[in-house]
Parts: sequence; C-alpha cells; structure tokens
Amino acid sequence: MKFRTYILLIIIFFLNQSAHAHTRYKYTDTLQASRLKPYGRYLFNGQNELELISSAVHFGFKFEGDHCALFAFLKEKEGHNYIQYELDGVYQKRIRVNGNTHQPIVINAAGKGEHTIWIYKATEAHTGAILISKVAADHIKPLQVPKAPLIEFIGNSITCGAAADTSDVPCGTGEYQDQHNAYMAYGPRVARDLGMNYFLSSVSGIGVYRTWNTDGPGMPQVYENIDFKINTTRKWHFDNYSPRIVSIALGTNDLSNGDGKTPRKPFEEQVFIISYVNFVKLVKSKYPKAQIALLSSPMVKGASREVLEKSLLIIKSRIDSIYPSDTPVEIFFFPPMEAHGCSGHPSVADHLILAQQLKPFYQKLLR
Repeated sequence: MKFRTYILLIIIFFLNQSAHAHTRYKYTDTLQASRLKPYGRYLFNGQNELELISSAVHFGFKFEGDHCALFAFLKEKEGHNYIQYELDGVYQKRIRVNGNTHQPIVINAAGKGEHTIWIYKATEAHTGAILISKVAADHIKPLQVPKAPLIEFIGNSITCGAAADTSDVPCGTGEYQDQHNAYMAYGPRVARDLGMNYFLSSVSGIGVYRTWNTDGPGMPQVYENIDFKINTTRKWHFDNYSPRIVSIALGTNDLSNGDGKTPRKPFEEQVFIISYVNFVKLVKSKYPKAQIALLSSPMVKGASREVLEKSLLIIKSRIDSIYPSDTPVEIFFFPPMEAHGCSGHPSVADHLILAQQLKPFYQKLLR
C-alpha cells in the first residue's frame, strides 16, 4: 500500500510540474506550419508539417512578448539534429532537437515588445529532415524573405559548414552533425554581407564524379532529388527560385586520397572534366539566365591544386564555347588554407576568412 501511495505521489508531482510549465508559458496565437514561408529546400508533408531539408533552409516570424515556442521534432525517434536562430537581427546559437522529445523549444527574448526571429537548419539534408508542426507566441505573424538577388551555393561539406563549430561538442566526440553550422558557412556569410538571398545545395563528401571514399554517387546524380539521396523519388521543383548566381565548389572529394580502406582508382582528369561540364549543362537547363561561378578549394594543395585549377579553366572554356551567347563562366581560385575545424575542415573563424576572400568576386558578378 505504501508503495502504491509513493507511485501515486510521483505521478501527481510530474502532472503538477507539467501544469506549472503550461501555465508559465501562455500564448494568444498559434501559427500552423502550413502558414510559414520557408526559403531553401523544404516540403510540406501530408500532415501539413514543414520539413526543413537542406542546409540553412530558414523561415521567420514576428511575435510580441518575451518568448515564443517552436514545436520541432524528428522522424527518427532516437536521433538528434540542430536548428539555429537569429533574434532581432543578431545571431544567437544552435539548439539541439532530440527525436524522443515532445516538449516545445522555448526561445526567450530580452524583454517584452515586438521581436523578429529567423530559424535556420544548422545541418545538411543527409542528417535528416527537421519537422515543424507549429510555432506559438503572442500576436505571431509569418515573415516573407525580403526580395533580393539570389545565390545558390552548390558544394560539399565545406559548403555545408560541416565540422566547423566545436562550441558544444569537441572534435572527435559526438556524431558528425554535432559540429555543423550552416549559418556560419562561407556562403551564407558572404550572401548576408552583400544583402543577397541564398540557399545551399550541398552534401558532405560529394564530388563531381565520385565521393571522398567511394565511386559515387556524385552531385550530378542527386542534384535533382529534393534530399540529395540517390534512392529517393521526391524531386525538387527548380521553378521555385531563380538565382542570379549559381556558385559551384566541387572537386575536393574527387581529388581526395580516400579513407585508406575502400579501394580507390587514381583521379581521372578527363572523367572529372566531362562530368563537370555535363553538370554545368544540367544547372543551366534549370536556370538559363543564371551567372555560373566555379570555385576551387582552399583545402586542395600542391600538385592536386594545380590539377583542379587547370581543370576548371578547361571546363570554363568548354561551357563558354557551348553557350556563346550566355554570360561567360567566372572562376575564383581560393588561396590554400590551413584549416582549424574538425578533420581538416574550415572552422567558423576560417569560414569568415573564406567569405571575405569571396566578397569582391561576387560583388563584381552582381555589377
């Protein structure tokens, strides 16, 4: 009898705690996910939930008061993922989303009044989608991304902002996504600095014709799929956006030495060039008016760097000859960088350097 009474008291305690939490956070408005206006690769599923798919896909809203609640969850009950947010124009932090939680994420603001918040996916598509069912706050209203020239960044883990942020989980610990920070990657940084809209089409480990340790798939095989996976039937609708610039940074993984375990053939320069030209043709078929920009890699050094840069010049020449009436392809060669992130990747601080190096290049393209 005493044991039953003890269990009953515990249940009552937790029910009271839940009731107190509910009382503490009260909202006059709830914004269903279907009313949000996301930017990037996303979809609204059959349950009218917003699935955030690509790196740095984002949405915004205004609210009043000193807090709001975000109802975010994962399909994978045992997994975890990350969002990050900007409040009143100032970047704040990353927030872990656990698959086994049902509690809303409460975001506090400094004082009452009207606030603007933008929510970003910190991780890449291969980490899995983050699902949003609703957001709640006082006098909440969805925000549309302001009109501005758009740049799409196609690339690999560097473009994703992978292995860059050790503020929560040190290198060599946790899961691969624990150090992702798409908001602070070079692409979003330089785009924000130039007042441009942006979205990322990037996959860790991917190349043009092979990945960092296998024969594929490369970006041309997955680019049209909404989540960049080879075995999906869900296609991305390219008429959603019309980029002014499409920036492509591939080649690092084609030229890599692999993992030392999986058999790997030597780099085939002609295969790389032909595959890259065909991929640019695919991109131009989606965005006929876009300016194509090819980037080298700050991580590729020595003889491999020379091979990559020579290949990009050949690719530019071939594309310009195929499309003589189009704006010529532009190329940017990164200086070599000694990276300070995890596993040879740029850190958050390194990405700022990359963004600063790229800014004059994109400024010229915009003019």
